[in-house]
Amino acid sequence: MNLFVKQRKIMVLTGEPSGDLHAASLVKAMKKIDPDLYISGIGGPCMEAAKVDIFFPIEKLSAMGVTEVIFQFRYIKQAFDTFKSRLRTHPPDLIILIDYPGFNLKAARYVKQKYDIPILYYITPKVWAWKESRLKQIKRYVDHAALIFPFEEKLYKKAKIPSTYVGNPLMDDYPDHLAKPFLRKTLPKGLFSDGSVLDQNRLDGPVIGLLPGSRKAEITNLLGIMLETALKIYGQKSRVKFLVSAASGIHLDRIHKIICTYNRSDLFEVIQGKPMEIFKRSDLLIAASGTVTLEAALCCLPTIIIYKMSPVSYRMAKLLVKVKYAGLANLIAGRELMPELLQEDASAEKISQKAFDMLADLKNYEDQLLMVRKLLGAPGASKRAARIALDLVK
Repeated sequence: MNLFVKQRKIMVLTGEPSGDLHAASLVKAMKKIDPDLYISGIGGPCMEAAKVDIFFPIEKLSAMGVTEVIFQFRYIKQAFDTFKSRLRTHPPDLIILIDYPGFNLKAARYVKQKYDIPILYYITPKVWAWKESRLKQIKRYVDHAALIFPFEEKLYKKAKIPSTYVGNPLMDDYPDHLAKPFLRKTLPKGLFSDGSVLDQNRLDGPVIGLLPGSRKAEITNLLGIMLETALKIYGQKSRVKFLVSAASGIHLDRIHKIICTYNRSDLFEVIQGKPMEIFKRSDLLIAASGTVTLEAALCCLPTIIIYKMSPVSYRMAKLLVKVKYAGLANLIAGRELMPELLQEDASAEKISQKAFDMLADLKNYEDQLLMVRKLLGAPGASKRAARIALDLVK
């Protein structure tokens, strides 16, 4: 470090594993521009691996379950008190907020009331879906917003909030060569997209991925429906194979126990961890609504989006959520590229029929999903956000 140049200090705040992952990519991009940066924050193992000085771990903030949530309030207060203390003892030149809006917007308000520190919000609150009122808080307390969805630009421009669309960070994780239309052009004849050699089983029957989500409620509400759907499909396509996703942190015993109740465990292969292995091996997905469906879209993998919740929760969601589609790929494209079967439509009968329709026209569905990649733009979201961040440092 040049002793005559003041070391720049940046504080990064997030509270969930996905934010920790994106924050780490941003930190690495900033350090490529300025290796002497001192970066501290609230984060997890990904940020820690990126050499961030973690002053409060997110493990205590992202707990789930009834009893855990009770303790979570105490941990959130501890985190906020630690954050305020660090502002006094190690005031940064810039604060970067990553997602986690309940905590981060409160932190932004506190900073602007007490200090003169610029704030960048990267991966902003989902004001396009609900709580649009948060735009007023963002305008008041945030100096610049780095946006990751193209449809956010119009909202922020209308609200007169300084903002830049930097691209979507998932574009770095899912480059062009993973998309099925590109794979069709580049694979040697006789190979499948996962690199396996052509065989009679794969010729006669498709591989269908079942992704019920990572939350306990999602597993409870959706896995059974997916398994019933699978049995209906198997009844007409006896060579079909099913891959069941078990997200990291989900107990395998829970998923295996549900599968066993259907007395056909031989039909299902459970795969734990990130969904990429399932993406590579599948011809079609049946997936819970969530970020994973956008990841599938970037691989141009035809997907049926399903979701089901209690009638009361669904009615509340209909009142609060102001978007036309549940799937991110559909929101980005402005039309239903991935069929959505929600609530009463999420039945084994309707899902299986839609699956048969799509299996008969997979190439068309794959090619249509290329639109999502084009609309999201080029990779490099972290690099572009890093340049904005360092430009904001005083």
